[in-house]
Amino acid sequence: MQKKAIVFTDLDGTLLDHYTYQTDAADETITTLKFNNIPIIPNSSKTQQEILLIRKQLNLNSPFIIENGAAVYIPVNYFKVPPQDTHLENGFWVKSFTQPKEHWLSLLKQHAQHFQNDFQGFSQLSDTQLSALTGLSIDKAAMAKMRQYSEPLNWLGSAQSQVEFTQKMRALGANILQGGRFLHVSGNCDKGQAQRWLSEQYQKEHPQKEIITIALGDSKNDNAMLEEATIAIQIHSPVHDFPRLKREHQVYQSRQDGPAGWAESLHKILLSPLINKL
Repeated sequence: MQKKAIVFTDLDGTLLDHYTYQTDAADETITTLKFNNIPIIPNSSKTQQEILLIRKQLNLNSPFIIENGAAVYIPVNYFKVPPQDTHLENGFWVKSFTQPKEHWLSLLKQHAQHFQNDFQGFSQLSDTQLSALTGLSIDKAAMAKMRQYSEPLNWLGSAQSQVEFTQKMRALGANILQGGRFLHVSGNCDKGQAQRWLSEQYQKEHPQKEIITIALGDSKNDNAMLEEATIAIQIHSPVHDFPRLKREHQVYQSRQDGPAGWAESLHKILLSPLINKL
């Protein structure tokens, strides 16, 4: 059976350098994937506006997944038939998996008073403050604050306090994910669930092909998509160890950091017998 490879990728610390947010070391590989009609699908904690800007810079026309799996955006006419259970939004078919941000802000206000000195939410920060915290430009910091489904937190408290906070919020129905920089409060969604749903849409579009999903990420909030993929690639981080995965089969770890590790790993994987004859 002919195969179709799909690349799902985290952004910060994976396709984007942890410090500079640049893709330079991966640019040649990105060009190669596009030439071979292999979709590159951002699967990130970033907002819709942030990913739209990155897609424009990289000249990508593929779907994308925002805010740790909260919603999938598929360009109109990308598939022959619009996927079921989606709504049309500014030229995209959108599949959402969780409640809007306002729900989680309300939970934090009502039930997290005990921890109010332990974190700063994005909603509390000015564009300038977030820029200073992340190294993003003021404009990009403003885009990072345009959350639709989640509230990232800059955790200031102890590790034990974070454990207690996480337990309390999960008991209230929130999903707490540790990203590369921030703690994310959202609903019962993750990158793996959104990736699985989108992969099913590709399978419907290509029923005669075997869909091979390759997922790349560097942080704990990437684990769900790494566990779900045909092939999992963990990208080395300059600031933390490789997160532990449950799976052992078809797991690869890059030697280099960020986009250099991204390019290194995909070059190796795409030459493997599993992926050949695409």
